[in-house]
Amino acid sequence: MYDVDNPAGFWVRLGANIVDGLILFFPLGIISLIVSGHFFTDGFHFTDLLSTLYYIILPVVWYGYTLGKRAVGVRIARVDGEKVGLGTMLLRDIVGGLVYIITFGIGLIVSAFMVGLREDKRSIHDFIAGTYVTYNPPDVE
Repeated sequence: MYDVDNPAGFWVRLGANIVDGLILFFPLGIISLIVSGHFFTDGFHFTDLLSTLYYIILPVVWYGYTLGKRAVGVRIARVDGEKVGLGTMLLRDIVGGLVYIITFGIGLIVSAFMVGLREDKRSIHDFIAGTYVTYNPPDVE
């Protein structure tokens, strides 16, 4: 069993997600306006792909941070201490997201309670990917 050190709880993780959403809203809305003529449209579009790439690639190249996580002082880390990689983030975001969709959102609610109540603050998508969210800065070599 690996050690989960200094985990971040529900409210700070929610805050990071809100900041990320606000940061992405206007640039993606403008891109959507340029491409489709509408600020945002219904259904899956190019901007949804860009948003997904943001959540998958930025933590890989920036030591587990997104802009929102960096703003609130937390980052995604692997429980084995290794650097977060592309495979880890695909598991965390894509496979974890599919679990939430397949369970009609019930998995997401369970995850929120897990982050709020568990000592290690890990959610379903954290268990799938072997990650957790921590206040600890990365060990940059």
